Amino acid sequence: MTYRRAVIPAVIGGLAITMLLWWAGASTQALQLRGTTSVFDAESASELTRWLAPWSYNPPADLLSDGPGAAGGDTVVSGSTQYAGLYGTAMQIRFVAVFVFFVAGALLLIRRIPPTQGRTPATLLALWAWGPVAGTLAVTVSAPWLLASRGHGSYRVLPQLAAVIASSGPVVVITALLTALLTVLVARVTAKGDPLPRQSVPPRTARLAASAGTAVVALSLVILSYDSVAARIQTSFVGGGLLSEPGDLLRQWLLLGNWTSPATTPLGDWLLYRAADVLALAVVWWALRLLPGLLTRATVPAMAIGAVCATVLGLLASQVLHMTIDDTVTVWGPVHLFSNLGVGVPAALTFGTAAGMVALVTLRLAGGRDTAEAAEAPVTERAER
Repeated sequence: MTYRRAVIPAVIGGLAITMLLWWAGASTQALQLRGTTSVFDAESASELTRWLAPWSYNPPADLLSDGPGAAGGDTVVSGSTQYAGLYGTAMQIRFVAVFVFFVAGALLLIRRIPPTQGRTPATLLALWAWGPVAGTLAVTVSAPWLLASRGHGSYRVLPQLAAVIASSGPVVVITALLTALLTVLVARVTAKGDPLPRQSVPPRTARLAASAGTAVVALSLVILSYDSVAARIQTSFVGGGLLSEPGDLLRQWLLLGNWTSPATTPLGDWLLYRAADVLALAVVWWALRLLPGLLTRATVPAMAIGAVCATVLGLLASQVLHMTIDDTVTVWGPVHLFSNLGVGVPAALTFGTAAGMVALVTLRLAGGRDTAEAAEAPVTERAER
């Protein structure tokens, strides 16, 4: 699929997710209304506020009252205005960044996995998975301005940065699903008349590449996420000055989960929770197994972003399974069930990219050449005859 055809649905999708997130952020004020308690219980309203806060354009109330001139007078107003201005700048950068990152990823995905020749479900799932990644990258890019707007950006920079990165929330997962549906509908229209055959990949080669890529993801999900190893990662790396305590930041970008041995948990419950990890790896393996055949050409960027989307889909599948076995609804409210959606996306970006690179190298070593070249070889041989 040409860039000219792919750019239209990508831009429409970028505008859609940006507007949906802006609308969601603007809805935080509605949760403060008196009638909210008649619709949501207190716990659910608090959880929804936490979801929407990272995308709210209105600065927090304490930001308007606290400032460097807390003694009173015009200095307080001036300080509060400056911090509110920084917060506004952070949100402007955040919304522009989410548009740019989503369009860039969607453009590549639609071009390499166009919704034709039976690839529509794969395109939809890939675009859905890319939405949380774009949201995570957007909050990461805007984090310095947001930290500065709080008035104590020089204190524990890395832990604060880790908290901001982890704050994109389940709202991005939900808006990304709606955006993916719209983007795929537009892409199907623009892709009509464009011959985009699927590549032929030997099954053994595809399975070998998928196994190699899944092993990279399992390194984080099974080994690094083990409780004792995760604790060592979070506490062993110490620095000094502004860049002290990098453990929280490392945890965000390196750990896809968190688990321990069944010492204090019944074995049956422990196995049930581990089934979610097995499901995540199974989804990653299956997606990587199909990915080379879905692509119009297995290039480095396409395999990298495809593997990232596969890892995010695996995480979402495991989180949905966790939701079905969660028994805290009566305590925290039904909204709390969805609170873990989208957790682990930074680590999925790290290890998904690495998994895509490993899968591509394995694919080319096992297959001997690029899948696009392999597809063109029979045509060349017939021409030579």
